[in-house]
Amino acid sequence: MRLLFLGSPGEAVPFLEACAREHEVAAVLTQPDKPSGRGLKLSPPPVKLAAQRLGLRVLQPADPAEPAPELQALGADMAVVVAYGRILKPEVLASTRHGFLNVHFSLLPRWRGAAPVAWTLLSGERRSGVSLFWIEEGLDTGPLQRQAPEDVREDDDEPTLMSRLVDLGVRELGSALGEVAEGRVRREPQAGEPTRAPKLHAAIARLDFKQSAEEFHNRVRALQGGPKPYLLLKVPGREQPLRVAVLKTALEAGAEGPGEAGDLVRVERSRGILIRLRSGRLWISQVQPEGKKPVFSADFLNGLRLGPGGRLETLP
Repeated sequence: MRLLFLGSPGEAVPFLEACAREHEVAAVLTQPDKPSGRGLKLSPPPVKLAAQRLGLRVLQPADPAEPAPELQALGADMAVVVAYGRILKPEVLASTRHGFLNVHFSLLPRWRGAAPVAWTLLSGERRSGVSLFWIEEGLDTGPLQRQAPEDVREDDDEPTLMSRLVDLGVRELGSALGEVAEGRVRREPQAGEPTRAPKLHAAIARLDFKQSAEEFHNRVRALQGGPKPYLLLKVPGREQPLRVAVLKTALEAGAEGPGEAGDLVRVERSRGILIRLRSGRLWISQVQPEGKKPVFSADFLNGLRLGPGGRLETLP
């Protein structure tokens, strides 16, 4: 089939590569280059670099409606959309024969929006998946072509779960494109109660030992793709609080015993520090103090001259 492809970040690249292997990609739409780094040098989206490597035509419209006449002239059978990051105008959606098929990383209508994988983990859910749906004017409301589930593992964080969902999505997209090529276009309405997965704001990354162990752990694993979860610690002899990113945690089962939030229960080189929260306990195994490299939590604690029986305090 003759396809258009729309996408921007790195997770969209495997989908573009899969489309290019089996079909004709008439054009690739991606977001404009953006300034990044200290020098604010323009940086291209990963999908643009992949498209150039594959020798494909690249369009980077500043106005989402701008390319509509050009897209209509290409005569594509359909479009594939993976994390393009822009709302598509009706005139663009009308530019192909079958429509625009979006790959979304949740089981719709659950977690409609920009950050479905993070919200799946923030909510402590045990099931995720991918949905391939036909875009309409509502936000992630269109009818389904295919869905496939994926279990959420106890040790998953956002990068590990996303990696498996990308692999699953590439396989499902291959099947969906085969179905459409054979004339089996399905448009099944989404069923169930919708939930929203809006863009993550910076305030959600702030951690506190007065949170429950489960909430703390879910924030840590959900936000490893950003914004990075962090603690603001009171450190004796230091005027300013120390900002410490938390990179890896694990829940600890069993009786809690007496104590207060922030108490250091145990320290092990391999597992890190076992700390008490408002309810429950968890292991913090790896952290990254601001301006420094990631370190094992036990080494970080040694630097503060703290051990079991001591306490870590966070700013309220």
